[in-house]
Amino acid sequence: MLERYEIDTFLTLAEELHFGRTAERLRVSTGRVSHVVKKLERRIGAPLFARTSRVVRLTPIGRQFADDLAPLVAGMDEAVRRAVEAGRGVTGTLRVAFLGEWTAPVLLRAVALFTERHPDCQVEVREAQLSTSRSGLLDGSTDVLIASFPFDGMANGPALLTESRMLAVPVGHPLTGERSVSLEVLAEHSVVQYPAVTSAEFKRDRTPEQTPSGRPVPKGPSGNTFSEMLSLVALGRGVLPVGEHTRRYYPRPDVAYVPIHDAPPIRRGPVWLASNTNTRVREFVRAAADATEPNR
Repeated sequence: MLERYEIDTFLTLAEELHFGRTAERLRVSTGRVSHVVKKLERRIGAPLFARTSRVVRLTPIGRQFADDLAPLVAGMDEAVRRAVEAGRGVTGTLRVAFLGEWTAPVLLRAVALFTERHPDCQVEVREAQLSTSRSGLLDGSTDVLIASFPFDGMANGPALLTESRMLAVPVGHPLTGERSVSLEVLAEHSVVQYPAVTSAEFKRDRTPEQTPSGRPVPKGPSGNTFSEMLSLVALGRGVLPVGEHTRRYYPRPDVAYVPIHDAPPIRRGPVWLASNTNTRVREFVRAAADATEPNR
């Protein structure tokens, strides 16, 4: 069985490939590093490093050993961290946000269940805007956001809401007389765009650059908020693919909504920065999923 100091010494040297920097990181002498490495090599029965006066590099056996060992150590550290967090209980403050009025009820049910399970954790709730939804996750002002998938660069939980897609058009537009339309009609009309800071994957999903058959989609003007985007539609500046809940939460006398019959459903759920994953976030995502179960 390897001691933890032996593992840390080996993996640090495998990363640094320099005895001096390894010793500095571990706060030991270079002689100590050399002694530990030689001891490991005697135990394994083969050199782990090839070293000269100028260069230190891993041998093939050393590289394989490092590749096998690193994920095991990471798993051990994660297990210890989770055990410590579980022992402390879920405390502190969790900052959650919703993007779009229709996601608010789902978020509030999740907050209620999470608070019931973890009364010692304070939950702050706020509404996010299109222009700040991503930056809030990146700067830590939002821990979990209920938003549409996909959301590039973020971890996500299960889908809590699904809805079919519709096309927002100005009242009186020729398409308002259709029972439904195809995504192919996007090639025939300018499409209002989301703010530049919006997730790239999300924009490709909602306002694609081409139709399923490959026809280019003309780009219309951009809006800073969803209400502003609908106002651009009402002004005749373009059309906009939206979710069916938009008709309920954004009823407007100057905008009509036409079903899109060949588009996949929109999926919404929790998203968060992967590096910000902790017990509070995991427990909230679990509560959100439980709170949306049909029989609850």
